[in-house]
Amino acid sequence: MGGKLNSLTDVLKKTLFFFEALSVAELAPHVQRRMLKDYSLLQVEERVGLCLNQNPCFYKEKDNWRLDLEGNKENDQFYSLLLKRGRALNLKEILKKSNYRKKKMKRTISEEINLISDGRFIQLNNGYWGLTEWEVETSHYSLKNLLIKAMKTHPGGLSLQQLHKLINTWHNADIKTLEGVLKKFSYFEMVGEGVWTYNPAARVLYEELLKRFLGVVNRQKQRWHRDRAGWRKKLEIMQKHMQEAVSGQRETAAALAERMELASQHEYLLTQMAEKDLLLSLRKREILRYREHLAKLEAKANSILYQCRLWVKRAKEAQEGKMRLKELLAKNHGNLEGLFTKLQCYKERDRENKIRTAEIKEQHGIKIAELQTEIIDLKLKLEREKSSAAIENSKLRQEIKDLSNDLKKTLNAEEDFKRSYLMAHQELATAREEYKRIEKRMKNPLVLVILKICSVFERQAKQSL
Repeated sequence: MGGKLNSLTDVLKKTLFFFEALSVAELAPHVQRRMLKDYSLLQVEERVGLCLNQNPCFYKEKDNWRLDLEGNKENDQFYSLLLKRGRALNLKEILKKSNYRKKKMKRTISEEINLISDGRFIQLNNGYWGLTEWEVETSHYSLKNLLIKAMKTHPGGLSLQQLHKLINTWHNADIKTLEGVLKKFSYFEMVGEGVWTYNPAARVLYEELLKRFLGVVNRQKQRWHRDRAGWRKKLEIMQKHMQEAVSGQRETAAALAERMELASQHEYLLTQMAEKDLLLSLRKREILRYREHLAKLEAKANSILYQCRLWVKRAKEAQEGKMRLKELLAKNHGNLEGLFTKLQCYKERDRENKIRTAEIKEQHGIKIAELQTEIIDLKLKLEREKSSAAIENSKLRQEIKDLSNDLKKTLNAEEDFKRSYLMAHQELATAREEYKRIEKRMKNPLVLVILKICSVFERQAKQSL
């Protein structure tokens, strides 16, 4: 069966088929050798536990896991086909080759998902499917595990020679190496003379102790690594300090040498500067003389320029004054002409206004006469209306007197009505009291009987009529 196993489930199937029953802790190292080499043992145990719980082809007995080799009935035909061929097959190739039986094959051969959950089948990384019982690669398993397998199959115990024969079928090993492995691990116990047996409880204890020991060792390693890292850091810091100190010394030495050189250069420069200062002082004196002479010349030139500028200003001012006077004269002439024209206009307007006022006076006199006539007419009308109003007032007064008399009469009638209303109210109250008394009397049973008899007679009389 060529090719490597495809997944973790396939590795677990193979190992559980070979060893029959193993715990998660026992399976983890086998899986780590075959597949998950980059993972730690704890991580491998987690992955193995998840895979075993998720896949139905594995079942648990107490603390050990076993492989279910019964499988699904749907996959029996494919199982028999693999047994006949005796080699790994690909489902797609089988379907392509068997064209005339295509429909039947699709029904009989189950899907790959069903094959994964079947403990009898194993998938290779090239997509081919094989059987778990084919070619168990014992080279992947250690001598310790092979010895455990052999002793589990023979719980009564085996001698060294028997173990050697049995294990040589799986893996080539010497008797000495086998004996060394048996003596190395305490869970291989010697029962009698040369007979070795396997104690699983002792193995569990041994593995627990080994785990604890490894944990302690790992902790010590971690501490040692931490201490080592700390000492390294301290060493690095000390080296840095040393380097800084050495570099500081070198810098100070270089600074002192530079300082000496600078001092010598400074003295040389001072001598040169003194010589240059003398030359500069002489030159400064000459320059000052030249400056004084130039200042005098500049002062003379400035005075001459100032006088020239004054003359120019005065000439310009005189010209500007003349120009202004000319402009004023021209403006005055224009203003006079304008005023003359305005006077003529005003005179004409005055004449027109006088004519209009005369006309207005005439119209006003006419209107006054008309108004006076109207006033006279209105006065006459007023007198007439006053006389008519006096007559109407007298009539209205008489009417008011008549109405007041009528009002008095109505008030008297109203008082009489109120009195009669009160009397009627009193009579009604007395009538109600009498009615209540009659009702009380009518409640007597004799009176009721008499009334009924009377009513009966009245009805008969009416019917006879």
